[in-house]
This record gives sequence, C-alpha cells and structure tokens, in this order.
Amino acid sequence: MTTTTHPIPDTELLRQMRSGTAAAFQALYRRHQGPLYRFAVLRCGSPEVAADVVQEVFMGVLTDALRFDPLRGQLQHFLFGVARNLILKHEHLRGRGASLPDDDDPDSDGAADDGAEPLARMLSNELAEQVRCALAQLAPHYRDALILYEMHDLSYQEIAGICQVDIGTVRSRLSRGRALLAKRLRAYRPGTVNA
Repeated sequence: MTTTTHPIPDTELLRQMRSGTAAAFQALYRRHQGPLYRFAVLRCGSPEVAADVVQEVFMGVLTDALRFDPLRGQLQHFLFGVARNLILKHEHLRGRGASLPDDDDPDSDGAADDGAEPLARMLSNELAEQVRCALAQLAPHYRDALILYEMHDLSYQEIAGICQVDIGTVRSRLSRGRALLAKRLRAYRPGTVNA
C-alpha cells in the first residue's frame, strides 16, 4: 500500500515558520526561489540585482516585515508583486530602464543540451539571446505581463493583482507586448531575408 504525500500549503508553512520551525522557511524558499529568481532576472536583466531582490523578498518573509494576507491571494503572487516593486524601486534609483546583459557565460543554462551538435547549439543560443535582447527593449510594463503570463503561466487576474492594474490593462499589455516582441524578432524568423 502506497501513500501519497501532498505538499504542505504555503499558509501552513508560514504558520510553522512564524512559530520557529526553520525547516518550514527552507521549504518555502525551495518552493519559490527558482520562479522568483527567473522572473527577477528576466525583468531587470541583472543576475546580481535579481539575487539581491530574491534575498530581500525572503528576508522580508523571514523577519515578517512583509505582511502576507492569505485572504487576498496566493503567496507566490504576493512574492512576485513584492519582487516587481523592488525592481521598480531599483530602476527608479538607477534612473534608467533595465536591459538584459550579454550572456557569454559558457556555464549558463542554454536551450540546447550538451549532446546537441555544435551548429544546433550555436543557433539555439543565438535565438535565445535575440529573444532576451528583444524582451529587454520592451517597456517594463509590457515585460512584466509577458514574463508572468508566458513564462510563469499566471492568469490575467493573477497578473492584474501583481501589477496592480485591471484585467483589461493586462490584456492590452499582453497584446501590445506580443506585437512589439514579434516586430523586433521578425528579422530572425526562418526564411526571412535581411536586406
């Protein structure tokens, strides 16, 4: 007879963490760190800033400086919203929009696996870089909507809560962001000839 274990809900882990259980914080961190970091690095373009943002978010959770209300939504969406606000604050302090860095790190996680032929790996890496660059050229509010919807599979309503806008605005930003991204990537479509 096998028993299936269901993951402990975030609210229960938070309760345990607040009562002093270190393992509960570790479980929350393991569950949410990866998606939060991926969002932050795509949104701000800097692995260092993204790591700082994630650290600040989790320090806020650990010290209870961030007041999560489970009646207002899921913890993951709350964390995305806090990370987004920290990135906006960082961009405001820097006085400019963020762009994504060049990814020349040979140890980076490429789209192609190590067993791929060199040409296929090079083309895959080049395409991923073009998408990152095109995404970096979008206005931050378009980037937010695209990253949260396309890469994190959040609903319009969830994105609206994170970005503090109405659902119609989310739909509009997704539509406009996709159109702008497609326009920037047009030159990289197979069969397109650059003049």
